[in-house]
Amino acid sequence: MRDLLRHFKGSLAVTVVGLGLGAVLGWNQHRSISGAGEVAFLVAVLAVLEISISFDNAVVNATVLRTMSPVWRHRFITWGIAIAVFGMRLLFPLGVVSAVAHVSPGEALRLATLEPGEYARILASAHHVLGAFGGAFLGLVSLRFFFDASKNVHWLVAIEKRLAELGRVRAIEIGLVLGVIWVFSRLVPEVEDHAYLSAGVLGIVTYIAVDGASAFMEARSGDLPSAGRSGLASFVYLEVLDATFSFDGVIGAFAITKELLVIAIGLGVGAMFVRSLTVLLVEQEAFDEFRFLEHGAFWAIGALAIMMFVGTVMAVPEVVTGLVGAVLIGLSLWSSVRYRARAAAGRARAG
Repeated sequence: MRDLLRHFKGSLAVTVVGLGLGAVLGWNQHRSISGAGEVAFLVAVLAVLEISISFDNAVVNATVLRTMSPVWRHRFITWGIAIAVFGMRLLFPLGVVSAVAHVSPGEALRLATLEPGEYARILASAHHVLGAFGGAFLGLVSLRFFFDASKNVHWLVAIEKRLAELGRVRAIEIGLVLGVIWVFSRLVPEVEDHAYLSAGVLGIVTYIAVDGASAFMEARSGDLPSAGRSGLASFVYLEVLDATFSFDGVIGAFAITKELLVIAIGLGVGAMFVRSLTVLLVEQEAFDEFRFLEHGAFWAIGALAIMMFVGTVMAVPEVVTGLVGAVLIGLSLWSSVRYRARAAAGRARAG
């Protein structure tokens, strides 16, 4: 229990600060204790929303974070949380609204503070473009893991073994994702198909750029140690992952409140817990103990990529998005426990 509290003490401190800020905002708006309590409660609800939607994100992040040095792990939970709160959950939506509505960032901020309903409408209207970008990026993240001819540990053997064999075909994952983007671009309204295709291709280019930068930093000789170069690339990779995972949470938050600052505080508190859970999974060596947990995480990413594509042509409730990932990870965890039990029984019989 003490070790658990050590991992989450920063998150608990951020929670106290976040609830306090929410209470201050509520007091300034309503000049009453009930108003202060109401906004603080909204912060707590938003934090729970972020944690529930991003649980699979924590497991995915941990698969990357475990390859990083302790220095970069620390930077992820310190610098990364600032980027997560102010970048991905405050500045990123403002940038999206600015680009979609063809207004200045200042005007986007004015809409967010003075006309939150219109701000939320514009942000939601960009869902198909961001779905194409996020679906393409996450689709490649998932497929690159399964289209690996050298991978010899499989969870869903009948499927994963064949996917690994297909990995011998050069760039098969890029061709597959391009095909999916083209199919869905034919399903969206005609006025949106060009933007959809462009966003999907940009998602592919972003993945190639981040993945290529990682390979370049690891291979290039220089003054920085290899771990430092790899850590920087992995840090950028994690932040792009966070951006794609976080957008549904930002959209869903507007169903709870239209106040941009309250949303940023609440989702920021939740993001801190997700990061603490990520570090806990790494330091407890969960992937060594649970053989198929990593597989479950990448299946969850693939499922999210599919739902992001599907969500561009029909409504997909946030609860479904969160539950599918959690179920896949839970099943992989259960399979891992069963595998350990069978392995232990085999060793006992052999001994």
